[in-house]
Amino acid sequence: MLHDEGTTPDRASGLADDVLASLRDDALADLPRTAALRHALHRVPERGLDLPRTQQLVLDALADLGLEVSTGRALSSVTAVLRGARPGPAVLLRGDMDALPVTERTDEPFTSEHEGVMHACGHDLHVAGLVGAARLLATRREQIAGSVVLMFQPGEEGYHGARLMIEEGVLEAAGTPVVAAYGVHVMSSTLPAGVVASRAGTFMAASDTVRVTVEGRGGHGSKPYLAADPVPVAAEMVLALQTMVTRQFDVFDPVVVTVGRVEAGTKDNIIPDTAYLEATIRTFSPATHAAVPERIARLCEHVAAAHGLSATVEYTRGYPVTENDAGEVARARRLTQGLYGDAGWIEADVPVPGAEDFSYVLQQVPGAFVFVGATAAGLDPADAPYNHSPRARFADAALAPSAAVLAALALDRLAQDAG
Repeated sequence: MLHDEGTTPDRASGLADDVLASLRDDALADLPRTAALRHALHRVPERGLDLPRTQQLVLDALADLGLEVSTGRALSSVTAVLRGARPGPAVLLRGDMDALPVTERTDEPFTSEHEGVMHACGHDLHVAGLVGAARLLATRREQIAGSVVLMFQPGEEGYHGARLMIEEGVLEAAGTPVVAAYGVHVMSSTLPAGVVASRAGTFMAASDTVRVTVEGRGGHGSKPYLAADPVPVAAEMVLALQTMVTRQFDVFDPVVVTVGRVEAGTKDNIIPDTAYLEATIRTFSPATHAAVPERIARLCEHVAAAHGLSATVEYTRGYPVTENDAGEVARARRLTQGLYGDAGWIEADVPVPGAEDFSYVLQQVPGAFVFVGATAAGLDPADAPYNHSPRARFADAALAPSAAVLAALALDRLAQDAG
């Protein structure tokens, strides 16, 4: 749930009003160029960790900004360091680059040219917005005491790209560990275009996967007593999992279990040897995230044993909980309201059950992850197609606030240590 945050920002601290106004105005003036980059990226979406065309578009866009640019070894990442005029700490800004296995159905004039692949989660806007922030910062080098690390990351959609970039040293790319990190995620619905939303503490869920194999003994459907039928046992597990998470975990620290795949058998009168379940698990605190695997395994194994069968449970960790630093969210709120007024910020009352691998960065560094509304013109945020839909459309108008907010966060955090 989201609500308007009515608190008046403390504009006596941090960036001056004229600095914020210039960031806002310059980001808007640069919007045609930023949107053109977004459209180019949208036409050539790529999945996973190897994004050669996307990487080249990023390298070309950064070429004239005077940055220290390097590329990844295990993945086609781009890391660029912007040095300020004076020494100081380093902060990190991140944009993820990969697309989804979705066939686009939007009829945009810049629709995907790769059948079955689409920027359905708005990562093309994340990249273009980060390039826009880099342009804003590059023209303000004289104001910067320190460095800004620009993290262009492949493999957010399930490939742990942020973790790999951390392993390759992105957090130390400036020669000193970054002291803060910021990222944005656009939303094709739920938020009006340009409105920023976030919350302190848990902002997004952890996401894991469990696969269960129920081992039985096949036979003729007319005589189940001569077999050991795994199908009703698997069905019992599906229901028992729903009961378990409401009885063993705090209602205010919930667990969401969705069984998205059930598979068994070949014909109506044949009892199969095995049945399979596959589910996604969402948790909202590190403690619950740690406790879930053992409890799910125990339940499935014991349900199977109660019927004389066995179960093999494979639990795979996905992304951890995305936890925002309270002070950094307060910074994001203050700067956003300074840029766009009080109506430019909405406070999220509850976490979002989606997951994000920027969580790996926030495990290492205090920071803030925020949403930016990108509902397309003419659509209602309440019912517009949501991220990951083949019909999801994203407003170019979201690019200017994405760039301005990211640049403001970097400037404000570095000014904190300089002043």
